[in-house]
Amino acid sequence: MRRIGLTGGIASGKSSVARWIEAKGAPIIDADRLARDVTRPETSALRSIATRWPQVIRADGTLDRGWLGRVIFSDPTERAALEAIVLPEILDAFERWAREREAEGCPLAVFDAALLFEQDLDARFDGILLVAAPPELQIERIVARDGLSPDEANARVAAQLPLELKRPRAHWILENTGSIEALRDQFEALWARVIGPSLVLKL
Repeated sequence: MRRIGLTGGIASGKSSVARWIEAKGAPIIDADRLARDVTRPETSALRSIATRWPQVIRADGTLDRGWLGRVIFSDPTERAALEAIVLPEILDAFERWAREREAEGCPLAVFDAALLFEQDLDARFDGILLVAAPPELQIERIVARDGLSPDEANARVAAQLPLELKRPRAHWILENTGSIEALRDQFEALWARVIGPSLVLKL
């Protein structure tokens, strides 16, 4: 089974591409979903998070992701500490999921992760698809979508690897600088040319 990594900065259009991949019938799993799974109440990851940041646990035992997000996006040291706790758990969960898909006979599985390059995960995959958008457009979309201030949006973009460092590490790039229709057209052309209806990757 071939493994593909899907990545792109915040508000790059990656989530749209993920939905289109899923609609094609390819199994895809989101790193954010896995992060939520491995930080449910009573998990070892959540206990480790609570030890470092006691304020992050709500009265019902769940994780206050908004509070934690504000902390880690304002301090790279805190962000690295969180990744050290959660990333191994996410990767273990992905491996279990991928093995299940392989046992089902799937020829292709896709891992959707915004921080794939930042966490040096690209060597784990047979190919990387990058959805690229310029930083100024990302910030504009974040402000409109999430209601954050420009400074808050800029902090989230700045927390990720610059686009010019991602491009050389990607096998395929979808440029999201215009309409969603234009991005969809690029995706459809790439899918037909590279992956095809049989879901067999041709690198």
